[in-house]
Amino acid sequence: MPKFSNPIKSKLPHVGTTIFTVMSRLAAEHNAINLSQGFPDFDCAPELRALLTKYVNAGLNQYPPMAGVAPLREAIAEKAAALYGATYDPEHEITVVPGATYGIFTAITTLIGPGDEVILFEPAYDSYAPAVEVNGGIPIFVQLRFPDYSIDWQEVQNAITPKTRMIIINTPNNPTASVFSAEDLRLLEGMLRDTDIVVVSDEVYEHIVFDGHKHQSVARFPGLAERSFVVSSFGKTYHVTGWKTGYVMAPRELMAEFRKVHQFNAFVTNAPVQYALAEYMKNRDAYLELAAFYQKKRDFFLAGVAASRFKPLPSRGTFFQNLRYDAISDEQDTDLAIRLTREHGVAAIPVSVFYRKPPAHKVLRFCFAKSEETLAKGAEILCRL
Repeated sequence: MPKFSNPIKSKLPHVGTTIFTVMSRLAAEHNAINLSQGFPDFDCAPELRALLTKYVNAGLNQYPPMAGVAPLREAIAEKAAALYGATYDPEHEITVVPGATYGIFTAITTLIGPGDEVILFEPAYDSYAPAVEVNGGIPIFVQLRFPDYSIDWQEVQNAITPKTRMIIINTPNNPTASVFSAEDLRLLEGMLRDTDIVVVSDEVYEHIVFDGHKHQSVARFPGLAERSFVVSSFGKTYHVTGWKTGYVMAPRELMAEFRKVHQFNAFVTNAPVQYALAEYMKNRDAYLELAAFYQKKRDFFLAGVAASRFKPLPSRGTFFQNLRYDAISDEQDTDLAIRLTREHGVAAIPVSVFYRKPPAHKVLRFCFAKSEETLAKGAEILCRL
């Protein structure tokens, strides 16, 4: 094929393949236990599969409404009211989207232009900064304090400038497994009170919070809710990450702008999946019991690695457990993650990839959204290191 004569100017010149793809591919190549990428190795509820079949067979296989099918948007509004005391109009303030990452990207694209600054907390999920940069925005990083990954709110205040257009928060947080407290959200609410700064709140793990902690959605705080896109995921909640279905809630004015971008990108989200989820949401226990389900898995994994030389950091939410390996190796976490996969048959995610520059601390992230058999096998290998 002849070489393209006009050199391509990349919008993301420093971005390669996502670490999740890299590590999952490496795990497959070496037949390793995949505790890296965050997806379950067990299936969703049979009832949910049956509902999807029901709606496919009912012929609901054409374009749904651009904002999402009405029964699902209504069910989402009812859940937000019951859990967070928040009122969202299903017609104008809720949009069903093809995955939470899409929702975050669309919210950023809706408002961020060249020169706009966006505050991110690092370690930051790897899609945030590229989404800002591809729209011409400038990521401004505030580092969470190791080892508990708490927030220095004075540093956040210092990071705000006249160019600050947005703050992206993520609670429960991936990759740190920390959670924002009510005090954190109150401080943020007060800090933004007299500004035009918009919040994108990534809450995909909203139902996976442990040890008596409570998920603090920005929807609980009126001063934040009025300026926030709240993003959540059915994939994380119902063990169907491959369905790539989530939703965004925002005040009417913000959502109107969001939909302008959405309608010219994905436009709609899978129709039969939406109808299946709408009916399945009537079973509130499916998400209300999720925290206990995953806390049991976290505790099982922690018990399995208790005899190892890894040191666990607190996991207060998500389905990830971070382990320090200072006593095992002086390697960079990226090098150890590759060697662990190739030589020992367990894949993990190196936490340094979520920073601009690798930090001094040595931490690997493990996913415990797996069967007990998988977790036991992985833990046994880790104990031999």
